[in-house]
Amino acid sequence: MRNLEILFESEDCLVINKPAGLATQGGKRVACSLDTILAELRSPPPLLVHRLDKDSSGLILVAKTRASAARFSALLAGKRGVSKQYLAVCAGRPHTESGSITLELEVRGVVKQAETRYKRLSGNQDFSLLQLELGTGRIHQIRRHLAQTGTPILGDDKYGDFALNKTLRKTGLKRLLLHASRLIVNDGDLALDISAPLPDYFAPFLEVCSR
Repeated sequence: MRNLEILFESEDCLVINKPAGLATQGGKRVACSLDTILAELRSPPPLLVHRLDKDSSGLILVAKTRASAARFSALLAGKRGVSKQYLAVCAGRPHTESGSITLELEVRGVVKQAETRYKRLSGNQDFSLLQLELGTGRIHQIRRHLAQTGTPILGDDKYGDFALNKTLRKTGLKRLLLHASRLIVNDGDLALDISAPLPDYFAPFLEVCSR
């Protein structure tokens, strides 16, 4: 995992394709994390400006200076000039082919508004490939929203369909099928539109969704 895949680098930032299983931030009981690896590889250490679940894969924007960290954090907080898109394979199918999930979510004991926009790209009655975009950034928001609406992400051992996950492991399900697939940044001199391909372990379930 210390061989990070860097997809873009400038004076201000890095865009990294994080593998599933790597925590973004270190802490108790975290043996290895993205921020500790970055600190080993670069001096001064790059700074995190947003997070991605340990079990999720995909794109993370990392600042190289304190000034750029403040700038990108403000962009992400205001949802201005930054778009993050995700792909997920889920059980079942949503009630509509596209729309928004606006169920409130509890965050550290406080109920907060939350919005997840989705579009169904392919699938059948049993499984769906969804494209998703966050309107808000609550903890585990996509995973929680999809579970609450009856379309849990395959491989989700926290909010998902545990019995289905156990069955699918016999046919090749190895990890959470949630991937941060595209990052768009439009901010002054910085214009990015970067995509990261789906990991190989998605392949059997993409094939099922395409039937």
